Amino acid sequence: MDDIKTRIYWLMGLRIVVVTLLLGLSLTFQLTKGERVETFYALIIFTYAVTILYAVILRRLSSSEALVQFAWVQVAVDLLLETVLIARTGGIESPFAVLYVISVTVASLVPRRRAGLLTASCCIILFGVLTNIQLYGLAEVWGWLPQARLSAAESLQAVGVYSLAFLVVGLLSGALADQLQHADQSLREKEQGLSRLRAFHENIVHSISSGVFTTDAHGCITSFNPAAQETTGYSVEQVQGRRWREVFNWHPAQPEEEGLLNRSAHSRFEVECKRADGNRLILGMTLAPLHEQGAETGFVGVFKDLTQIRDLEEEMRRKEWLANLGEMSAGMAHEIRNPLGALAGAMQMLRKDLQADETSQRLMDIAIREATRLDDIITEFLQYARPPALNVKESDLNKVLAETLDLVQHEARTRTKIAIETALAEGALPGQIDQDQMKQVFWNLAANAFDAMPRGGRLTIATGCRRVDVAGRKADVVEISFHDTGEGIPKQNLDKIFLPFFTTKAHGSGLGLAAVHRIVDLHGGWIKVESEENQGTRFVVCLPQSADAGVRLWHEGREPWKRS
Repeated sequence: MDDIKTRIYWLMGLRIVVVTLLLGLSLTFQLTKGERVETFYALIIFTYAVTILYAVILRRLSSSEALVQFAWVQVAVDLLLETVLIARTGGIESPFAVLYVISVTVASLVPRRRAGLLTASCCIILFGVLTNIQLYGLAEVWGWLPQARLSAAESLQAVGVYSLAFLVVGLLSGALADQLQHADQSLREKEQGLSRLRAFHENIVHSISSGVFTTDAHGCITSFNPAAQETTGYSVEQVQGRRWREVFNWHPAQPEEEGLLNRSAHSRFEVECKRADGNRLILGMTLAPLHEQGAETGFVGVFKDLTQIRDLEEEMRRKEWLANLGEMSAGMAHEIRNPLGALAGAMQMLRKDLQADETSQRLMDIAIREATRLDDIITEFLQYARPPALNVKESDLNKVLAETLDLVQHEARTRTKIAIETALAEGALPGQIDQDQMKQVFWNLAANAFDAMPRGGRLTIATGCRRVDVAGRKADVVEISFHDTGEGIPKQNLDKIFLPFFTTKAHGSGLGLAAVHRIVDLHGGWIKVESEENQGTRFVVCLPQSADAGVRLWHEGREPWKRS
């Protein structure tokens, strides 16, 4: 319907242009000859007036059938006006007979087959009737149509030539109009098919769970699907035009990795980068050349978040190692503790009975003190290896943390230039926890941060809650982070910090972080660690808000956590 209305507007505009040019030029020519031009004035005024009327009527028409009928009415009115103009300007000798040709051509725009041929037939009839009236002087008495100066044979020849011209134009314009209509319909169908195909491809890219991005020949990102935005935390506007290496922090360690991008094949590798919020992100990426019309125009990358899977693998390896170590060490600790207690008791008795010199007494004191310290270490280890049952109940983690902060603040005042900042979430953060055990976790993490800042620094403690989706089930997880500005942890030690007895301190049992890990694990949670040397360390304790077993699937290895 919009197409028909557009053609009618073209018809109205063309009419104004033709009348303005032809009648305007003829009017000027007649004025220079001093002849009366009332007919020209009347036709010009009538044409403008009827065009305005057409525009008003056209706005009220809504159906396709009504629009087609309206177009035919305009063509019929045009033919009548042209006939009047030809009659007033010499009939068969009028130079305006060519207007019939224009009407025949314009009528072909009406969406009906053979419209041009039908209009040409009407023009032949009107022109023939007009010629006969003029030839026999039937209307000369009114001064409208003077008798032709041509003979009957010349008039018949003129009518034949004009009629042939009208028919040829009608046939050609009708045929061209049909071809144009078919071509237009075919083009519309192809455009619709192309639009559907493009929409289908866009829906696939937007619906796929993997992140997808494309680049130009210079490696600058040109598209970023919703899954990519969700995984990285970046919006399309933030990455548009940036190099993909910069966004994903990809710097190949080996020259052969760089050579993979120059081959016309898929290359697969892992990338360790950061989300927009600063969290660590490990991606499994597949990169392939992007071709358009046989030419390579860039790259297309598909990636999946492997962060939780890698964390899970590390967690399972650590658990397996700790389980074996704990089973063996617990037995050894018992075996060592009994003779150690007997040895310490014997030395105390000897110290009372023997009248040794000062040096012997001092050495005896050292032996007793170290034996006691060793017994304390064994006791601490046994508590780690065989922790007591948790007294779990629903508590506000913000409140539990606040109670621990009093001790932490007091400890900070005994240290050198230690500042503590807090960014606790608004409202309560409920969780199923053992308050005493969780306070021990918070205290150990704070004390560990203080030890990492011997020359002073800032410890930022923050809490928050985020929604996770595991195996199609959603759950709320509380996050408590301890971020220090200390010395950081060397990369080679990151996998060892939760192992019992591992420590880089001059004085320490190496059981503090091991106990933290064990307590958090018993609560069904996990710990994330992010650290760079001389840049500080960030420990994040993640705890489920509810005791729903579905939340523990991450630790059972059934399904890795996914960000939601």
